[in-house]
Amino acid sequence: MRIISGLYKSRKILAPKNLPVRPTTDMAKESLFNILNNTFYFDDVSVLDLFAGTGNISYEFASRGTEQITCVDQDFGCIKFINKTAEQFDMPINTIKSDVFKFLEKSTLQSNIIFADPPYNFDEDKFGKIPELVFKNNMLLPEGVLIVEHSKHTDLSKLSNYSHSKSYGGNMFSFFENA
Repeated sequence: MRIISGLYKSRKILAPKNLPVRPTTDMAKESLFNILNNTFYFDDVSVLDLFAGTGNISYEFASRGTEQITCVDQDFGCIKFINKTAEQFDMPINTIKSDVFKFLEKSTLQSNIIFADPPYNFDEDKFGKIPELVFKNNMLLPEGVLIVEHSKHTDLSKLSNYSHSKSYGGNMFSFFENA
């Protein structure tokens, strides 16, 4: 994976092969950040990265000037890798090792951008639990956005607070906003 833009533009980050991850492709990530760049000043936002995996999305935010980034993942190897990479590049990334659903049930953290990249093989009920908990617990700041990455075979358009989706190859990003 590589960082697309910002302070660490073009830097490649090699994750260990044994991590249980499927990083967002560079093409999809670049397209997502082009969309976000039209709405947000990255140095003025807080980001919550759920199912953070390798930290790919968080590194991109950090490279573009975001100072408040929290990554949540249940895999110790992923958290260890994110911590190591964040330290190596002096990135302001905090990590929480937790099951994402347990975290969402208890957290009072509010963010401008919440990004979730759960396993593509989740059933639609599990996907639906993400926006349900985010909005029930008021985790999204006003004018904020929840983005859920999923396969093109998963339809999240009937969920509450759904706004729209964008497709990039086999990747889909569904956007959710405060009503």
